Amino acid sequence: MNISIFGLGYVGCVSLGCLARNGHNVIGVDVSETKVKQINSGMPTIIEKDIDHIIREEHNKCRISATTDYSKAILETDVSIIAVGTPSSNTGHLNLQYIFKVAENFGRILRTKDKFHIIAIRSTVLPGTSAKFAEIIEEFSGKKRNVDFAMVSNPEFLREGTAVHDYYNPPLTLLGSDHPEAAETVASLYRQLPAEVVITDVKVAELMKYVNNTFHALKVSFGNEIGNICAALNIDSHKVIDIFCKDKVLNISPYYFKPGFAYGGSCLPKDLKGLQTLAHDHYVKTPLIESIDKTNELQITRAVEVIQQTKKRKLGFLGLSFKAGTDDLRNSPAVTLIETLLGKGYEIAIYDKNVHLSNLTGTNKEYIDTHIPHLSKLMKSQISEVMRESELIIVNNKEKEYVDVLMNVEWEHPVIDMVRLPEDIRKKKNYKGINW
Repeated sequence: MNISIFGLGYVGCVSLGCLARNGHNVIGVDVSETKVKQINSGMPTIIEKDIDHIIREEHNKCRISATTDYSKAILETDVSIIAVGTPSSNTGHLNLQYIFKVAENFGRILRTKDKFHIIAIRSTVLPGTSAKFAEIIEEFSGKKRNVDFAMVSNPEFLREGTAVHDYYNPPLTLLGSDHPEAAETVASLYRQLPAEVVITDVKVAELMKYVNNTFHALKVSFGNEIGNICAALNIDSHKVIDIFCKDKVLNISPYYFKPGFAYGGSCLPKDLKGLQTLAHDHYVKTPLIESIDKTNELQITRAVEVIQQTKKRKLGFLGLSFKAGTDDLRNSPAVTLIETLLGKGYEIAIYDKNVHLSNLTGTNKEYIDTHIPHLSKLMKSQISEVMRESELIIVNNKEKEYVDVLMNVEWEHPVIDMVRLPEDIRKKKNYKGINW
């Protein structure tokens, strides 16, 4: 395939060499004549393991070249990869003037091109950038997106120092596009790599680099705060983290990574507070760990705001315990949410079969009588009672009983979902998820 790459910095240079090594004819484009001369001399524009050999070998095979001429690169290739810089401004926003300048040039040149052209943005950009890029092309070219050209988001996940290895051994290849054929064309550039090619929505793909790197930063900071606590206690922090990382079922896994409502129960709040207190008692500052419960409280505040926006006053709650399959009400975020709403004057009905049964048998009665006796008066013995008395249903647990009712019963009032119910329910009228 004939490919052009715009921007011969870190990502552009690595992509140029690796795509050429995979058998493609690749032309690099940059405003810097120095970088163009380096590539045309068989030299890389960066210092990076193995890239010097790749650029030299592929230059000798006449698979790579470089130019400052946008027109030549666009008109002679089928796919263009955008890899120009997107530096941060002083306010933390991205400086997108370079990438949008490229869009203007594409617009002027595509005006004269009859053949369909694919543009893949590999630069790190915020959600909505691909759409704006396309708008600029349409303005300057008179052409139509997905008719004359298509956009694909193709974020890179390369680490400096191991970029060539990372290119050939990615955890996955991510593409976002609303043009299936264009996405598949770009996907073909990566199909031979030993990783899944994931094709998704454009904005999802655009956001992923920020999510990944923020989590990496979070891991470094979490590890350092744990290390600082361990040092104060004369404990080997690397032994602690090595054991932590051996748990691939819960610790290093997809478990718990589900956006939704706040956490609760007897363990997470108690043990988090215990670690915070331990750090405090040893004069160790742990701002990241200290912020965890604050974020949890904000999620409850968010739920209150979502409910208030409906303007409904009679609320029905399905689920009171902190998660499905249990009657445990300790630190249940649903309890906190309901008590907050009661304080604001809402009428509330609650159904939770597990809590109702444990109250009747006495297994949870002491806790209810001691801590939330006022809520027990709001409990209903049948889910139909809650549905009948309420203007708005809030689902706190993913119990099969709740799913079955909401799936099969015609319900004209709004439903707010804290647990991500099945898709058939999410498609219904008046449905809203807490953060989806």
